[in-house]
Amino acid sequence: MFTKQTYINRRQTLKEKVGSGIILIFGHNDAPANYPANAYKFRQDSSFLYYFGQQRDGLVGVVDIDNDCEYLIGDDIDIEDIIWTGFVPSVHDLAEEVGVAHSAPMAQLAKLIEGRPEVHYLPPCRHDLMIQIGDLLGIHPLQVRDKASLRLIKAVVDMRAVKTTEEIEEIERAMAIGYKMHTTAMKACRPGVTEKYIGGLLAGIAESYGCKESFLTILTMHGEIFHGDPSLRPLEAGRLMLCDAGAETVNNYCSDNTRVTPISGKFSPRQRDIYSIVEACHDLVIDRACPGKKWMDMHLDVCRLMTDRLKDLGLMKGNTDDAVEAGAHAMFLQHGLGHMMGMDVHDMEGLGQVYVGFDDEVRPSTQFGTNCLRCGRRLQPGFVMTDEPGIYFIPALIDKWKAEGMHRDFLCYDKIEEYRDFGGIRLEDDILITDNGCRVLGEQIIPYHIDDVEAFIS
Repeated sequence: MFTKQTYINRRQTLKEKVGSGIILIFGHNDAPANYPANAYKFRQDSSFLYYFGQQRDGLVGVVDIDNDCEYLIGDDIDIEDIIWTGFVPSVHDLAEEVGVAHSAPMAQLAKLIEGRPEVHYLPPCRHDLMIQIGDLLGIHPLQVRDKASLRLIKAVVDMRAVKTTEEIEEIERAMAIGYKMHTTAMKACRPGVTEKYIGGLLAGIAESYGCKESFLTILTMHGEIFHGDPSLRPLEAGRLMLCDAGAETVNNYCSDNTRVTPISGKFSPRQRDIYSIVEACHDLVIDRACPGKKWMDMHLDVCRLMTDRLKDLGLMKGNTDDAVEAGAHAMFLQHGLGHMMGMDVHDMEGLGQVYVGFDDEVRPSTQFGTNCLRCGRRLQPGFVMTDEPGIYFIPALIDKWKAEGMHRDFLCYDKIEEYRDFGGIRLEDDILITDNGCRVLGEQIIPYHIDDVEAFIS
């Protein structure tokens, strides 16, 4: 938790941005895994944490702008629960810790909003909160997300997108844990070790140094599968292991990195060729990302460099600008260059990606591949972005596009066929946009240049 004044200042700024009405920010409830007493590890709602800081379940933060009054709403834990969980501070004491003057039991929430013409809330991601908000406001639960306050959404996005010094320090702590995770994976990567075993090592590191993994670790020999869960498959000599993993600190700020390790200890010539393209695209972002630059343009710069280099290998052909405009590069890069990161590894995605990553100037693309770009807007100092280009050879996509004759003016299908068993390569680091450029976050950078990777794992 940050200082009391941090939360007071955040709520004051939020009041000024929203202007009028009453704001409800719902915290999360416990979520049962398979029966009520066996719950998933509790994770508080990020916006509730941002404005009210408390980790306890069953809370609602209220900011009454019109009456300049704030409440923390929730029921105190009774003795039957204390027996099992230990002492829990009262809601009054929790409110005091974050500078909220008033507290009340949950039954009082309806009275606070009774007759109020402007009730602002954020779109919930959990169905129990959809039901709770629906009951409170007389809305069908399936309409709750659609009726969320756009004014509040935009105010929260505007605030959370720009990270303060204390937030950057917390992200750096997550980066330090992520470094331990990734370097452990690289050292453990060898033939015969299972993906699941290495994935378990990473989860243990995240739990022991922080809160948890910032998302379920992706660790697989099938790098062409974007969300490849670790399996019980033993790693095989000659193949590549892709590891996309991150940590979340006890204060719930995240890291997100991807590395690719040669299981035999050395990259083959063909692996070096593809890896070096991804490496060059990754470094292009670090060289060029700066305030005022559209992230959409940054993505397209990477696509053009990738196309040029793939032409050198005989995998693409034709005019580079025309190929990218047509979307032919999406045979190899089917996702966006990167996303915002903070308390959520895909920061604020639950508030609506069109409000987080886009604006009136830059709208989302509908083109295959580029339509998965989660941010396109102009960069600002304080933004934290992931830089994660990749090249993937997806057999099903190769077969589909080849059968349909897609982009034959730009794609060399005979050569592409030679790579259908290649897998995929992605390199990812987290960058902070500074006043005049960007910097890679993390005191220690996980090795990613080809020679450095080979030297590290040897």
